[in-house]
Amino acid sequence: MPLVQIKGISGVLTPEQKQDMIKKVTDAVLSVEGEGLRPVTWVMIEDVPSGHWGVGGDPVTTGQVRDMATAKQ
Repeated sequence: MPLVQIKGISGVLTPEQKQDMIKKVTDAVLSVEGEGLRPVTWVMIEDVPSGHWGVGGDPVTTGQVRDMATAKQ
């Protein structure tokens, strides 16, 4: 019974992006574990409030994550 937990900064992903991530992560797990486990494969996306996530001792905000995402495009 695979369980995948994904945490991210609140407000970065839209509900549609979260649905897409759940589908793709499920498909990735099943490509290794086998299609028979689809009914019992759980993917949870948890939102962490902006500023409540720290990297290198500094809080990270929703705006910073969005800026990082667009800088790579």
